[in-house]
Amino acid sequence: MSEPPFSLLAAGLQDETEATVEHSLRPRTLDEYLGQREVKASLSVLLEAARRRAEAADHVLLHGPPGLGKTTLATIIARELGVNIRYTSGPAVERAGDLAAILTALDERDVLFIDEVHRLNRAVEEILYPAMEDYALDVMIGKGPSARSLRLNLRPFTIVGATTRAGRISGPLRDRFGATYRLDFYGDDDLTAIVQRSARILGVAVTDEAAKAIASRGRATPRVVNRLLRRVRDHAEVHGDGRVDLAAVEEAMAVLEIDAAGLDATDRRLLLSIFQKFGGGPVGIAALSAILAEEAETVEDVYEPYLLRIGFLDRTPQGRVATERARAHLVALGHDLPPARREPGLWDAAAASDSPAGDA
Repeated sequence: MSEPPFSLLAAGLQDETEATVEHSLRPRTLDEYLGQREVKASLSVLLEAARRRAEAADHVLLHGPPGLGKTTLATIIARELGVNIRYTSGPAVERAGDLAAILTALDERDVLFIDEVHRLNRAVEEILYPAMEDYALDVMIGKGPSARSLRLNLRPFTIVGATTRAGRISGPLRDRFGATYRLDFYGDDDLTAIVQRSARILGVAVTDEAAKAIASRGRATPRVVNRLLRRVRDHAEVHGDGRVDLAAVEEAMAVLEIDAAGLDATDRRLLLSIFQKFGGGPVGIAALSAILAEEAETVEDVYEPYLLRIGFLDRTPQGRVATERARAHLVALGHDLPPARREPGLWDAAAASDSPAGDA
Protein backbone atom coordinates (compact mmCIF):
# COMPACT_ATOMS: atom_id res chain seq x y z
CA MET A 1 0.00 0.00 0.00
CA SER A 2 1.45 3.39 -0.95
CA GLU A 3 1.77 5.83 1.93
CA PRO A 4 -0.19 9.07 1.95
CA PRO A 5 1.78 12.32 1.80
CA PHE A 6 0.90 12.96 5.41
CA SER A 7 0.04 10.62 8.23
CA LEU A 8 -3.62 10.02 9.05
CA LEU A 9 -2.51 10.21 12.66
CA ALA A 10 -0.88 13.66 12.42
CA ALA A 11 -3.15 16.02 14.33
CA GLY A 12 -1.53 19.17 12.97
CA LEU A 13 -2.10 18.33 9.29
CA GLN A 14 -5.47 19.09 7.75
CA ASP A 15 -6.82 19.89 4.28
CA GLU A 16 -9.82 22.05 3.38
CA THR A 17 -12.21 19.12 2.87
CA GLU A 18 -11.40 17.67 6.27
CA ALA A 19 -11.73 21.09 7.90
CA THR A 20 -15.25 21.41 6.48
CA VAL A 21 -16.30 17.99 7.78
CA GLU A 22 -14.66 18.60 11.14
CA HIS A 23 -16.58 21.88 11.46
CA SER A 24 -19.86 19.96 11.31
CA LEU A 25 -18.71 17.71 14.16
CA ARG A 26 -17.69 20.49 16.50
CA PRO A 27 -19.72 21.01 19.68
CA ARG A 28 -21.60 24.29 19.83
CA THR A 29 -21.82 24.83 23.61
CA LEU A 30 -19.70 24.13 26.68
CA ASP A 31 -22.16 21.42 27.73
CA GLU A 32 -21.60 19.60 24.43
CA TYR A 33 -17.82 19.97 24.65
CA LEU A 34 -16.39 16.69 25.96
CA GLY A 35 -13.24 16.49 28.07
CA GLN A 36 -11.04 19.30 29.42
CA ARG A 37 -13.16 19.47 32.59
CA GLU A 38 -10.94 21.87 34.52
CA VAL A 39 -10.74 24.27 31.58
CA LYS A 40 -14.52 24.13 31.08
CA ALA A 41 -15.21 24.78 34.76
CA SER A 42 -12.96 27.84 34.89
CA LEU A 43 -14.09 29.16 31.52
CA SER A 44 -17.77 28.86 32.39
CA VAL A 45 -17.24 31.13 35.42
CA LEU A 46 -15.38 33.70 33.33
CA LEU A 47 -18.10 33.75 30.65
CA GLU A 48 -21.01 33.85 33.11
CA ALA A 49 -19.44 36.79 34.94
CA ALA A 50 -18.99 38.66 31.64
CA ARG A 51 -22.60 37.99 30.67
CA ARG A 52 -23.95 39.24 33.99
CA ARG A 53 -21.93 42.44 33.76
CA ALA A 54 -22.74 42.83 30.05
CA GLU A 55 -19.04 43.40 29.45
CA ALA A 56 -16.46 42.01 27.08
CA ALA A 57 -14.82 38.93 28.59
CA ASP A 58 -11.14 38.97 29.51
CA HIS A 59 -8.72 38.05 26.75
CA VAL A 60 -8.12 34.29 26.68
CA LEU A 61 -5.00 32.35 25.67
CA LEU A 62 -5.43 28.66 24.76
CA HIS A 63 -2.32 26.56 24.32
CA GLY A 64 -1.55 22.90 23.83
CA PRO A 65 -0.85 20.32 21.11
CA PRO A 66 -2.77 20.50 17.80
CA GLY A 67 -6.15 18.84 17.39
CA LEU A 68 -7.38 19.22 20.98
CA GLY A 69 -10.13 21.80 20.33
CA LYS A 70 -8.67 25.30 20.67
CA THR A 71 -10.58 26.68 17.66
CA THR A 72 -13.72 24.91 18.84
CA LEU A 73 -13.42 26.50 22.29
CA ALA A 74 -12.96 29.95 20.75
CA THR A 75 -16.17 29.51 18.75
CA ILE A 76 -17.99 28.29 21.87
CA ILE A 77 -16.79 31.36 23.81
CA ALA A 78 -18.43 33.63 21.23
CA ARG A 79 -21.64 31.58 21.22
CA GLU A 80 -21.86 31.55 25.02
CA LEU A 81 -21.41 35.34 25.06
CA GLY A 82 -23.97 35.79 22.28
CA VAL A 83 -21.59 37.76 20.05
CA ASN A 84 -19.91 37.39 16.67
CA ILE A 85 -16.46 35.92 16.11
CA ARG A 86 -13.82 36.90 13.57
CA TYR A 87 -11.12 34.38 12.62
CA THR A 88 -7.55 35.16 11.61
CA SER A 89 -4.03 33.86 12.28
CA GLY A 90 -0.65 35.26 13.18
CA PRO A 91 0.93 34.77 9.74
CA ALA A 92 -2.11 36.31 8.00
CA VAL A 93 -1.75 39.65 9.82
CA GLU A 94 1.34 40.94 8.03
CA ARG A 95 1.11 44.69 8.69
CA ALA A 96 -0.13 46.93 11.47
CA GLY A 97 -2.74 48.28 9.06
CA ASP A 98 -4.19 44.78 8.62
CA LEU A 99 -4.72 44.50 12.37
CA ALA A 100 -6.19 48.01 12.59
CA ALA A 101 -8.73 47.16 9.88
CA ILE A 102 -9.80 44.02 11.73
CA LEU A 103 -10.10 45.68 15.14
CA THR A 104 -12.04 48.73 13.96
CA ALA A 105 -14.56 46.44 12.23
CA LEU A 106 -15.42 44.57 15.46
CA ASP A 107 -18.72 45.30 17.14
CA GLU A 108 -18.93 45.77 20.89
CA ARG A 109 -17.94 42.64 22.88
CA ASP A 110 -17.13 40.66 19.71
CA VAL A 111 -14.49 37.92 19.81
CA LEU A 112 -11.36 37.98 17.65
CA PHE A 113 -9.72 34.56 17.35
CA ILE A 114 -6.02 34.63 16.44
CA ASP A 115 -4.64 31.19 15.63
CA GLU A 116 -0.87 30.68 15.84
CA VAL A 117 -0.69 33.87 17.87
CA HIS A 118 3.01 33.21 18.53
CA ARG A 119 3.71 33.98 14.85
CA LEU A 120 2.57 37.62 14.98
CA ASN A 121 5.39 39.87 13.83
CA ARG A 122 6.79 42.38 16.29
CA ALA A 123 5.33 45.50 14.63
CA VAL A 124 1.81 44.04 14.70
CA GLU A 125 2.27 42.80 18.25
CA GLU A 126 3.21 46.25 19.53
CA ILE A 127 0.03 47.71 18.00
CA LEU A 128 -1.93 45.01 19.80
CA TYR A 129 -0.70 45.97 23.30
CA PRO A 130 -2.77 49.17 23.76
CA ALA A 131 -5.66 47.57 21.89
CA MET A 132 -5.86 44.73 24.40
CA GLU A 133 -5.18 46.88 27.45
CA ASP A 134 -7.01 50.16 26.75
CA TYR A 135 -9.18 49.35 23.70
CA ALA A 136 -7.25 51.94 21.73
CA LEU A 137 -5.10 52.10 18.61
CA ASP A 138 -2.09 54.41 18.36
CA VAL A 139 -1.73 55.44 14.71
CA MET A 140 1.16 57.45 13.30
CA ILE A 141 0.11 60.10 10.77
CA GLY A 142 2.72 61.51 8.42
CA LYS A 143 6.45 60.90 8.31
CA GLY A 144 9.59 62.58 9.55
CA PRO A 145 9.54 65.66 11.82
CA SER A 146 5.88 66.37 11.06
CA ALA A 147 4.69 62.90 12.09
CA ARG A 148 2.25 62.78 14.97
CA SER A 149 0.46 60.09 16.91
CA LEU A 150 -3.32 59.76 16.87
CA ARG A 151 -5.20 57.54 19.32
CA LEU A 152 -8.36 55.82 18.03
CA ASN A 153 -10.80 54.40 20.55
CA LEU A 154 -12.10 50.88 19.92
CA ARG A 155 -15.26 49.17 21.06
CA PRO A 156 -14.56 46.67 23.90
CA PHE A 157 -13.72 43.21 22.49
CA THR A 158 -12.19 39.89 23.49
CA ILE A 159 -9.16 38.31 21.89
CA VAL A 160 -8.85 34.54 22.03
CA GLY A 161 -5.32 33.50 21.10
CA ALA A 162 -4.36 29.92 20.29
CA THR A 163 -0.89 28.44 20.05
CA THR A 164 0.94 25.14 20.06
CA ARG A 165 4.15 26.93 21.07
CA ALA A 166 3.37 28.89 24.23
CA GLY A 167 7.06 29.41 24.92
CA ARG A 168 7.42 31.46 21.74
CA ILE A 169 4.90 34.10 22.85
CA SER A 170 6.66 37.20 24.13
CA GLY A 171 6.25 38.09 27.79
CA PRO A 172 4.47 41.43 27.19
CA LEU A 173 1.86 39.77 24.96
CA ARG A 174 1.34 36.83 27.30
CA ASP A 175 0.82 39.17 30.26
CA ARG A 176 -2.06 40.91 28.50
CA PHE A 177 -4.21 37.78 28.44
CA GLY A 178 -6.45 37.73 31.49
CA ALA A 179 -6.99 33.96 31.42
CA THR A 180 -4.62 31.25 30.19
CA TYR A 181 -5.66 27.64 29.73
CA ARG A 182 -3.65 24.60 28.68
CA LEU A 183 -5.52 21.87 26.83
CA ASP A 184 -4.24 18.40 27.69
CA PHE A 185 -4.48 15.11 25.82
CA TYR A 186 -7.74 13.19 26.20
CA GLY A 187 -8.37 9.94 28.03
CA ASP A 188 -9.82 6.88 26.31
CA ASP A 189 -13.26 7.34 27.92
CA ASP A 190 -13.62 10.89 26.59
CA LEU A 191 -12.35 9.85 23.16
CA THR A 192 -14.84 6.97 23.05
CA ALA A 193 -17.66 9.40 23.85
CA ILE A 194 -16.40 11.72 21.09
CA VAL A 195 -16.42 8.84 18.57
CA GLN A 196 -19.99 7.94 19.56
CA ARG A 197 -21.15 11.56 19.32
CA SER A 198 -19.51 12.05 15.92
CA ALA A 199 -21.01 8.79 14.68
CA ARG A 200 -24.49 10.01 15.60
CA ILE A 201 -23.93 13.26 13.70
CA LEU A 202 -22.59 11.39 10.66
CA GLY A 203 -25.45 8.87 10.80
CA VAL A 204 -23.10 5.93 11.38
CA ALA A 205 -24.10 2.91 13.48
CA VAL A 206 -21.10 2.13 15.71
CA THR A 207 -20.83 -0.46 18.49
CA ASP A 208 -19.30 0.31 21.86
CA GLU A 209 -16.39 -2.05 21.17
CA ALA A 210 -15.72 -0.38 17.83
CA ALA A 211 -15.79 3.08 19.39
CA LYS A 212 -13.26 1.99 22.01
CA ALA A 213 -11.01 0.43 19.36
CA ILE A 214 -10.99 3.66 17.34
CA ALA A 215 -10.38 5.74 20.47
CA SER A 216 -7.41 3.58 21.51
CA ARG A 217 -5.69 4.36 18.19
CA GLY A 218 -6.53 8.06 18.25
CA ARG A 219 -3.37 9.31 19.95
CA ALA A 220 -5.44 10.99 22.67
CA THR A 221 -6.59 13.60 20.12
CA PRO A 222 -10.21 14.30 19.03
CA ARG A 223 -9.20 15.38 15.51
CA VAL A 224 -7.45 12.05 14.94
CA VAL A 225 -10.30 9.87 16.22
CA ASN A 226 -12.80 11.74 14.04
CA ARG A 227 -10.52 11.20 11.04
CA LEU A 228 -10.21 7.48 11.81
CA LEU A 229 -13.97 7.17 12.28
CA ARG A 230 -14.56 8.56 8.79
CA ARG A 231 -12.04 6.15 7.27
CA VAL A 232 -13.59 3.17 9.06
CA ARG A 233 -17.04 4.33 7.93
CA ASP A 234 -15.82 4.39 4.31
CA HIS A 235 -14.42 0.86 4.66
CA ALA A 236 -17.62 -0.44 6.25
CA GLU A 237 -19.75 1.05 3.48
CA VAL A 238 -17.58 -0.33 0.66
CA HIS A 239 -16.75 -3.76 2.11
CA GLY A 240 -19.68 -4.33 4.45
CA ASP A 241 -23.18 -3.25 5.33
CA GLY A 242 -22.15 0.19 6.60
CA ARG A 243 -22.28 -0.81 10.25
CA VAL A 244 -19.09 -0.09 12.19
CA ASP A 245 -18.34 -3.01 14.50
CA LEU A 246 -15.07 -4.28 15.95
CA ALA A 247 -14.35 -6.46 12.91
CA ALA A 248 -14.82 -3.49 10.57
CA VAL A 249 -12.42 -1.41 12.67
CA GLU A 250 -9.77 -4.14 12.66
CA GLU A 251 -10.08 -4.64 8.90
CA ALA A 252 -9.90 -0.91 8.15
CA MET A 253 -6.92 -0.42 10.47
CA ALA A 254 -5.10 -3.31 8.78
CA VAL A 255 -5.64 -1.67 5.38
CA LEU A 256 -4.45 1.68 6.74
CA GLU A 257 -1.48 -0.07 8.41
CA ILE A 258 -2.33 1.34 11.84
CA ASP A 259 -1.59 -1.08 14.67
CA ALA A 260 -3.16 -1.45 18.11
CA ALA A 261 -0.68 0.99 19.68
CA GLY A 262 -1.70 3.71 17.23
CA LEU A 263 1.47 3.49 15.10
CA ASP A 264 1.31 3.81 11.33
CA ALA A 265 3.74 2.50 8.71
CA THR A 266 6.09 5.48 8.98
CA ASP A 267 6.22 5.28 12.78
CA ARG A 268 7.21 1.62 12.58
CA ARG A 269 9.71 2.32 9.79
CA LEU A 270 11.35 4.98 11.96
CA LEU A 271 11.70 2.58 14.90
CA LEU A 272 12.83 -0.31 12.68
CA SER A 273 15.51 1.91 11.13
CA ILE A 274 16.89 2.75 14.57
CA PHE A 275 17.00 -0.93 15.56
CA GLN A 276 18.18 -2.44 12.27
CA LYS A 277 20.66 0.20 11.10
CA PHE A 278 21.84 1.72 14.37
CA GLY A 279 21.43 -1.08 16.92
CA GLY A 280 18.73 0.78 18.82
CA GLY A 281 20.54 4.13 18.82
CA PRO A 282 21.54 6.71 19.60
CA VAL A 283 21.15 8.23 16.13
CA GLY A 284 20.96 11.84 14.97
CA ILE A 285 17.86 13.47 13.50
CA ALA A 286 19.67 14.15 10.19
CA ALA A 287 20.28 10.43 9.64
CA LEU A 288 16.69 9.55 10.52
CA SER A 289 15.24 12.17 8.20
CA ALA A 290 17.46 10.91 5.36
CA ILE A 291 16.32 7.32 5.85
CA LEU A 292 12.65 8.33 5.96
CA ALA A 293 13.08 10.81 3.08
CA GLU A 294 11.38 13.45 5.23
CA GLU A 295 12.43 16.88 6.41
CA ALA A 296 13.97 16.88 9.88
CA GLU A 297 11.25 19.30 11.02
CA THR A 298 8.55 16.88 9.82
CA VAL A 299 10.12 14.02 11.78
CA GLU A 300 10.32 16.17 14.91
CA ASP A 301 6.83 17.70 14.67
CA VAL A 302 4.76 14.87 13.14
CA TYR A 303 6.28 11.52 14.08
CA GLU A 304 8.39 11.90 17.20
CA PRO A 305 5.94 13.47 19.72
CA TYR A 306 3.67 10.44 20.02
CA LEU A 307 6.57 7.96 20.11
CA LEU A 308 8.16 9.99 22.87
CA ARG A 309 4.92 10.23 24.82
CA ILE A 310 4.22 6.49 24.84
CA GLY A 311 7.82 5.62 25.73
CA PHE A 312 8.88 4.06 22.41
CA LEU A 313 11.51 6.71 21.72
CA ASP A 314 13.75 8.91 23.80
CA ARG A 315 15.94 11.92 23.06
CA THR A 316 19.39 11.84 24.61
CA PRO A 317 22.37 14.18 24.26
CA GLN A 318 23.85 11.66 21.81
CA GLY A 319 20.69 11.33 19.66
CA ARG A 320 17.44 9.36 19.40
CA VAL A 321 17.15 6.02 21.19
CA ALA A 322 14.48 3.37 20.61
CA THR A 323 13.47 1.83 23.94
CA GLU A 324 12.99 -1.78 24.94
CA ARG A 325 9.26 -1.16 25.01
CA ALA A 326 9.43 -0.31 21.29
CA ARG A 327 11.47 -3.47 20.67
CA ALA A 328 8.87 -5.63 22.44
CA HIS A 329 6.07 -4.04 20.39
CA LEU A 330 7.82 -4.63 17.05
CA VAL A 331 8.77 -8.20 17.96
CA ALA A 332 5.15 -8.89 18.89
CA LEU A 333 4.17 -7.71 15.40
CA GLY A 334 6.53 -10.31 13.90
CA HIS A 335 9.60 -8.20 13.11
CA ASP A 336 13.01 -9.84 13.51
CA LEU A 337 15.34 -7.37 15.22
CA PRO A 338 19.09 -7.64 15.79
CA PRO A 339 20.39 -7.48 19.35
CA ALA A 340 21.07 -4.05 20.80
CA ARG A 341 24.58 -2.67 20.41
CA ARG A 342 24.37 -1.02 23.81
CA GLU A 343 23.40 -1.92 27.33
CA PRO A 344 19.85 -0.85 28.34
CA GLY A 345 20.10 2.65 29.76
CA LEU A 346 18.20 4.78 32.22
CA TRP A 347 15.69 5.67 29.50
CA ASP A 348 14.64 2.01 29.23
CA ALA A 349 14.05 1.79 32.98
CA ALA A 350 11.97 4.97 32.85
CA ALA A 351 9.95 3.73 29.88
CA ALA A 352 9.32 0.38 31.56
CA SER A 353 7.86 2.11 34.61
CA ASP A 354 5.39 4.18 32.54
CA SER A 355 1.80 3.24 31.80
CA PRO A 356 1.08 1.03 28.76
CA ALA A 357 0.86 2.65 25.34
CA GLY A 358 -2.90 2.30 25.25
CA ASP A 359 -3.19 4.49 28.35
CA ALA A 360 -1.33 7.40 26.73
